[in-house]
Amino acid sequence: MISKFVRVTAVVLGLSLIALAQATNPSSANSAASTPPNAPSAAASSAAAVPTGTKIGTINIEQAIFASNEGQRDFQELSKKFEPKQNELKGLADEIDALKKQLNAQQDKLNDEAREKLVKQIEGKQKSFDRASQDAQEDFQNQQGEIGNKILTKMAPVITKYVTDNGYGLLIDTSQPWPRGPVIVSGPSMDITQHIVEAYNTISGVAPPKDTGAQAKPTSTSGTAGTKPAAKTPPATTPPKQ
Repeated sequence: MISKFVRVTAVVLGLSLIALAQATNPSSANSAASTPPNAPSAAASSAAAVPTGTKIGTINIEQAIFASNEGQRDFQELSKKFEPKQNELKGLADEIDALKKQLNAQQDKLNDEAREKLVKQIEGKQKSFDRASQDAQEDFQNQQGEIGNKILTKMAPVITKYVTDNGYGLLIDTSQPWPRGPVIVSGPSMDITQHIVEAYNTISGVAPPKDTGAQAKPTSTSGTAGTKPAAKTPPATTPPKQ
């Protein structure tokens, strides 16, 4: 599943570039009034010139967000927040499994009425599990997207400044593998993801988390375009098999 914050990458970065152009071109003051209110205002002071270089670079925006100190911290906190719900779902899944084992073990001993009652009990708990699992997954992904969007908005001026300062004229996001994304294959020498992570860590002032093992990962499809962190399923226990 494509993370929601990845879908707005082009919009945020595009607004950053517009803000930079307006900051260095007085004649654009009138058009600045029509800029959407959510455009990152910090972008206007992040560089002294509009990117006019000729170099082509790639960046895995999704990885940059999750690899940053702020991203690791916030997504660890999100995973911890959902631990009670995950445990609750696991308990319900175990209960359903126990009832199914009971049904299988007592098939020949139960009369029709008792068997039907047990089957309905299992079906009812299964429906409750499926509904709760779906709700938890959607809630997790929504909050994951909100965190990603928040970090991306603050990271956009950092990316724009790096591109401007280092002579890039084109920067392509490799978060989504081809054919979802535009890049079929790219070499590591073109990738500026780690440079952006280091620059953003310096600006954000967030210290590295002590425990990175609990870091939540984006729930998107992995591919070969660019380097990407391994995906992790949101904290919703896998529904027990019928």
